[in-house]
Amino acid sequence: MFRGGLLGALVLGISSCATELPSPVNQDQVTSSLVVGRVITVLTGERSRRYLPQMRFLELEDQDSQQRFQVEIESPDQHFAIDLPSGKYRLNRVQISEGPFMSMANLDMTFSVEAGVITHVGTWRFGVDSPRYGRMVVASVIADHAEAAGARDFLNDQYPTLDRRSIVERLPQPAQMEARLYEVMPYPRYSRYFRRHWW
Repeated sequence: MFRGGLLGALVLGISSCATELPSPVNQDQVTSSLVVGRVITVLTGERSRRYLPQMRFLELEDQDSQQRFQVEIESPDQHFAIDLPSGKYRLNRVQISEGPFMSMANLDMTFSVEAGVITHVGTWRFGVDSPRYGRMVVASVIADHAEAAGARDFLNDQYPTLDRRSIVERLPQPAQMEARLYEVMPYPRYSRYFRRHWW
């Protein structure tokens, strides 16, 4: 119990040090390079569950300055558009929610952002295990014609004044990786017997 509380306090402390970025960013606030992508979160195991997973936020880290950016998603399927300075970035942390339950995973997927253009980073798919001991999440990058067309439609709808900017594709590497999911406190006040997420 103490260890779980300590982990929760540590996570909250870490999250508070990151710059929060709304997504999509307002068109008038695009000052640097616009980064566009899509996040899909799915359950890969048992389907008969009351709460399905959705991405709560992504955390990106500037590899040179170590500045961290927390991108709010709050959806199982959402395009995102954020304003970032050019440079090399790492997707280093994700937080997933399932109703009142939250879990977090550390990742290491890098991509670059170019100045003066729109950087398309593809579709990021997160496959979440059903609750079990040693629960994992598989992160993979999808980039095909349908996803690129969806990104263009999203851009035309949300940012019509940026239609003359060049679009470059910079997909995170590695294109797929697996990571352990850890529960995040505070945990819902259910009796110990019903805490099926608590391992």
